[in-house]
Amino acid sequence: MSIGYLDPGNIESDLQSGATAGYSLMWLLMWATVMGLLIQMLAARLGVATGCHLAELCREEYPFWVRMVLWFMTEVAIIGADVQQVIGSAIAFKVLSNGYIPLWLGVLITGVDGFAFLFLENFGVRKLEALFCGFIGVMALSFAWMFGETNPNGKAMAAGLLIPSVPGNAVDKAVGIVGAVIMPHNIFLHSALVQSRNIDITKKNRVREALRYYNIESAVALFISFLINLCIMAIFAKAFFGKEGANNIGLANAGEYLQQKYGEGFFPILYIWAIGLLAAGQSSTMTGTYTGQFVMGGFLNLPVKKWVRVVVTRAVAIVPTVIVALIFNSSENELDRLSEWLNVLQSIQLPFALIPLLCLVSNTRVMGVFVIDTLTKVVAWSIAVLVLGINMYLLGVSVLSSLVHSVSAIIVLGISSAAYGAFICYLVLDPAQEDGNWSFLKNLFSRKEHQQLLELVEDTGDTMVLSSK
Repeated sequence: MSIGYLDPGNIESDLQSGATAGYSLMWLLMWATVMGLLIQMLAARLGVATGCHLAELCREEYPFWVRMVLWFMTEVAIIGADVQQVIGSAIAFKVLSNGYIPLWLGVLITGVDGFAFLFLENFGVRKLEALFCGFIGVMALSFAWMFGETNPNGKAMAAGLLIPSVPGNAVDKAVGIVGAVIMPHNIFLHSALVQSRNIDITKKNRVREALRYYNIESAVALFISFLINLCIMAIFAKAFFGKEGANNIGLANAGEYLQQKYGEGFFPILYIWAIGLLAAGQSSTMTGTYTGQFVMGGFLNLPVKKWVRVVVTRAVAIVPTVIVALIFNSSENELDRLSEWLNVLQSIQLPFALIPLLCLVSNTRVMGVFVIDTLTKVVAWSIAVLVLGINMYLLGVSVLSSLVHSVSAIIVLGISSAAYGAFICYLVLDPAQEDGNWSFLKNLFSRKEHQQLLELVEDTGDTMVLSSK
């Protein structure tokens, strides 16, 4: 689960935010990680308490057309994330081979070696977890080394963590941070991964014990991922903020910029950067493949052999990524711009994972005694409203402003936005369920109306009003 917070999409968001906005968006990175932690805890709670993961429950709880839309949106989010992850690995291969491995070949290598890593699962989930821990260790060592080489300003970092601000030229970077940190497919993934442990869900004390340890584990993992993301943002804030060419730095050319500025060290910083990026890309592609399996199996309930499902989910990501690599192989700026907007795509897609999760963990019929309390509901739904607000702000400021001269584009965007908003409202109200939010609101209104009638009877003594109603 923690790898989802350390993939090349996160690294892209971190370095662009640091180079463009300096230390000023660190507070957003911190609070996005905190929000992500709460969401991951809820995903784990859903998986442990019900014995089913989020995609399976969506299949059971929503009408056919709704779960097909959710499945499609989730697949789009997975493909978007996988494009970033595979491209990140391909860039690392290109750097480490001194350009002898082009992007498209790096993509194919990543697609093939993903199967080799997944083969480790046959030797037990602990072996696979150890491999992930190794990747995180490589990332931590690489970016900590770079942090020491660049020596960022500690006071500026503290101010960036404590003082909220969003520079006018960094609105899309701020949205990208939320989209890159809280990734929709990671919610589906975590609700499934917690079932790798044998837990007797019929025993409440065993479920509570499991949830307690999962929460501790998630907190530690995300704290480590936050420190790594913070290091990357600080490195590029110190090295390039306010400097010429800062707006042109992205995942494809970041190593070259670092080498030009800090290339006199004991070991070329370009290769340190590439090693960390390779670890992030290789590990995150495996999480994307796992998520694809769970999502396809959960939403569609297809009786497909596991290796066939792996081939399908891998091909769904690799094919568009090869196309992207061929198109943008000679245009680093366009490739970085694409990756930036893929982060925004994750933020736009997030409600389609977050809202079903919140509806399910708030439902007593689904969760039983492990339904979330009122305070957790308020905080979790506030996060959902915040994400939706960020998305609408992005739509109104960043997108509409760039399409203001195209009437047809505005019409299409308006229709798409209306459909997007209507579907989200449907998910929130959950009208297909007898105990959904829509039924709750109707019952609440009915109780208020009944109370008003009783008060009217008491005031007038006219029971005919009540009997007629």
